[in-house]
Amino acid sequence: MISLILRLVVTIIIAFFIGKLVSKFKLPAILGWLITGMILGPHALSIVNETLLDANWYNTFIHVLECAVGLLIGTELVWNKIKKTGKQIVITTLTQSLGTFILVSLAFGVIFYFTGIPIYLGIIFGGIALATAPAPALSIVREFKTDGPVTKTLIPMAALDDIVAVIVFFSSISIISAGLSEQKLPAYMIALVILLPLIIGVATGLLAGIVLKKERNKKETLALLIIMIIFASAIGFFFNNYVMPKPVLNFMLIGMAFSATFSNMISEKRLEEIMNNFNPILGFSMIVVILNLGAPLNYHLILNAGLYTAIYIIIRALGKYFGAYFGASITKSPETVKKYLGLTLLPHSGVSLVFTGITVSVLSNPAPECAQIIQGTIAAAAVINEIIAVIIAKKGFELAGEFNKNCNIQNDNSDNLIAN
Repeated sequence: MISLILRLVVTIIIAFFIGKLVSKFKLPAILGWLITGMILGPHALSIVNETLLDANWYNTFIHVLECAVGLLIGTELVWNKIKKTGKQIVITTLTQSLGTFILVSLAFGVIFYFTGIPIYLGIIFGGIALATAPAPALSIVREFKTDGPVTKTLIPMAALDDIVAVIVFFSSISIISAGLSEQKLPAYMIALVILLPLIIGVATGLLAGIVLKKERNKKETLALLIIMIIFASAIGFFFNNYVMPKPVLNFMLIGMAFSATFSNMISEKRLEEIMNNFNPILGFSMIVVILNLGAPLNYHLILNAGLYTAIYIIIRALGKYFGAYFGASITKSPETVKKYLGLTLLPHSGVSLVFTGITVSVLSNPAPECAQIIQGTIAAAAVINEIIAVIIAKKGFELAGEFNKNCNIQNDNSDNLIAN
């Protein structure tokens, strides 16, 4: 175990410096973290090997950090901030997510109809495609201190998008598995996957709000927040391992609900103090979570990517962009939101790989050939899309004119954490 911990520490340090190097070329540091994960992952140099990725302590560590990253979303879900734009955010979330689902499902449905492949596979592609991985875009928000209409729409949308993705994907795969597989997914799992993280987050967030409301010094405040995050994660572990039929709880969603709850219980000044203290840990958490996204990605798949992968990437991008444009138009959102929000919604890999793993487990016995098509296409798309999507997302914020607008985000605190 000590050797595995050393491997992880070395990887984090390398990722930190590669991120700094990439930043010199005016590219987001997250791109360096992703590439470091791929190069040092099991498909290349294998410093981060399969043994490490499969270790229980490692996955526990990652889930706690995912919960911590959720604070970046939840602390923006303060009712006084979002009550004026809540309707626009909900409508735009639905148009871009459901629009992507419909467009990808139709495109692959037509393709599979003429190629003799079961049409239901197109619906599964659509169910996987609508999900957006929030961590990459949130990392860009922190690094470039973005603020403005696009940022203010994206952050709460990240939480709602996850909920819509879970509902659509699990509904689709449950209906399909009921007709195909002995490994049927129970209907109640849909509700559990959505509601459990929210219930856990709200319950622990109420306790955190009571504890954190009182003025304390920096060290005591930080220690209490870390303890509460671990406590929220621990409850998530219990349900994930002993209640859920499959370990699929979204720990970032737990962190989002947790922080949204306590953020609405304390003063704005107190919240700013808490997050300024927490920023170094948040920066560290972002690096490790993104590394974990990159490590399973097999760069060799870029060479083997076929027509399905290209179609998937393009159609999904069109669905996200024009779905967001349509939603922003009908809600009369600012022009920058209409033009550039869709560009920030392209990152995808973490969520897509989780959904793909569930799909493969359902289809492996009744339709192994379909499982192979899904696995090969999405795995290759995850590698290619994530690199391209990060660059495009950064460009979206830049074109919207939202760089260096939020002086409250101390993105260089992660540097101090590692340096110290």
